[in-house]
Amino acid sequence: MQKHYLPSHSACGAGSPFPRQQSRQKSSSKDTIHRNYYFLPQIELTRQQDHWQLSVNLPVAKQAMLDLGYDKAQLLASLASLIAPAPTPLPQSYKIESRHHYPEFKQWSHLVTKALTAIDDQYFAKVVLARKTVLTLNRPLSATQFLQQSRQVNQQCFHFIFAIYADDYFVGSTPERLFSRDFDNLHTEALAGTAARSLDDAEDRALANWLLNDEKNRYENRLVIDDLLSRLQSRCRTLQVERRPELIQLRKVQHLKHKIDGQLVAGIDDAELLTSLQPTAAIAGLPRRPALDFIADNEPFDRGWYSGALGYIGQQQSEFCVAIRSARVLGHELQLFAGAGIVPGSDPQSEWQELERKTATLLTLLEPDSHGYRDDRMYPNKNNKHVLANQFTPEQQRA
Repeated sequence: MQKHYLPSHSACGAGSPFPRQQSRQKSSSKDTIHRNYYFLPQIELTRQQDHWQLSVNLPVAKQAMLDLGYDKAQLLASLASLIAPAPTPLPQSYKIESRHHYPEFKQWSHLVTKALTAIDDQYFAKVVLARKTVLTLNRPLSATQFLQQSRQVNQQCFHFIFAIYADDYFVGSTPERLFSRDFDNLHTEALAGTAARSLDDAEDRALANWLLNDEKNRYENRLVIDDLLSRLQSRCRTLQVERRPELIQLRKVQHLKHKIDGQLVAGIDDAELLTSLQPTAAIAGLPRRPALDFIADNEPFDRGWYSGALGYIGQQQSEFCVAIRSARVLGHELQLFAGAGIVPGSDPQSEWQELERKTATLLTLLEPDSHGYRDDRMYPNKNNKHVLANQFTPEQQRA
């Protein structure tokens, strides 16, 4: 196979979905077949701290431009639109007309109990079970404005929007990095173990202290560390794990995180890293194969891009995030995804509450928090903190 090398300043976008098991047929009329997807953008805008760079990627030969469907007039029009003044935002509210969970709580309880039995039988040590929540809205949702609102309130996250087909958007604000590579230096992390947040400072500190010392959550994080190390040992000359866990405090939840740094063996490329690390024990389970089989046989939906990997590949640098805290926007329909790691000591009710807290990352952009308050600590721009969370600019007003 012939290799094509990118210019040093360019990056190839890439997406890798959660592995789909052929033995299960759970597709609906709105599902699509998700495969690994790579693309070189015609227009590429990058920012590193205060430095911005705009690139246009074109084939060298004119005939190649024609063969690949590059339209010069369309490209120039797209470039011109980037410098057009932004329209004045016009608020638009959304109403949730219906809500359905897949699975519902009764089935969820059954799945957690079944998973705990499999753990007792030593079929696997951990499995991550997910839930899809389908909302029907009173009007089509603007995916770009939805993500813009999320960026304002969900700090310490990778924010992404990904669309292969028109009117089918995958968006999210994830706290989890799969890996980043700077030449031969590799950085990854074990993000696992979850607790709630509180607006009461004393209670919030107590929750954080509980998470740092809870045996179940520390065990869950350790499984992810061990899985990552086992996959990287033969691919790295050196590996170093952060001794103490870092506390990642988000708007609705907080997590345990251990940083892992390494130096890659010569010849290890990004494709091999992506294949070996994804899916991690943090979003599938451990061991990987039996956990994936259990998910395929028991989850009532295909995950698609949820808990897959999204990022970019370049000659000098590459980076991928794990696509959790995410949603699929389909016009009037919004699909929200969340998962919970099942290990010894897991309880169906507690894990369901964890799903609710994780879903709230994006859900509270559309409806008020269930407790009827907002956390002003998450709004560093004081001028924006009183903007209603369920107001967006209509798509047609931004054209």
